[in-house]
Amino acid sequence: MAFICVVPVHLPQESLLIPLLEHISSSFHRETRIVFLPIDPSFAYDHSRKQHNSSLLLAKLVDIKPKDALRIVGVTDLDLFIPILTFVFGEAQLSGPASIVSTQRLRNEFYGLPKNDGLLQQRLEKEAIHELGHTFGLVHCRNDLCVMRPSTYVENIDLKPPQLCYSCLKTIDEKLKAIPP
Repeated sequence: MAFICVVPVHLPQESLLIPLLEHISSSFHRETRIVFLPIDPSFAYDHSRKQHNSSLLLAKLVDIKPKDALRIVGVTDLDLFIPILTFVFGEAQLSGPASIVSTQRLRNEFYGLPKNDGLLQQRLEKEAIHELGHTFGLVHCRNDLCVMRPSTYVENIDLKPPQLCYSCLKTIDEKLKAIPP
């Protein structure tokens, strides 16, 4: 049975993963599992930026994706970047098998604000659904009430809902119907 694979990558707060599994499963109507795979993220570290290159981590996730996994999403607390941007909350392969999301800039503490685990969980769920949406071919949505709305700042994440709009959900459902459960 094809499932969605959630892989912790240097993630000390694994308590975030159980609620995330439930949210992903209900959003994509697929079994979702945590799979612990050996990933040493040091190869993706850029010393000059003091960040990890998310594209390199994505390539590694593709290489180690279990054969029976429909999609794989890495969840990390590392600060991520792509060469053309200062940072990213996450990255995904458009219509590809892999995505990754970072909690680093989703945490209030990053901005000098009090810790808020509930808000962190909400932000993580939104970003994971957003990045997984890209793996199913969704591009950024113009609907303000869609999780596929782009997020340049953490405040953008807070303003969008945790689910796909009707149009994006319809696209996902059509793609999932073509894939055996």
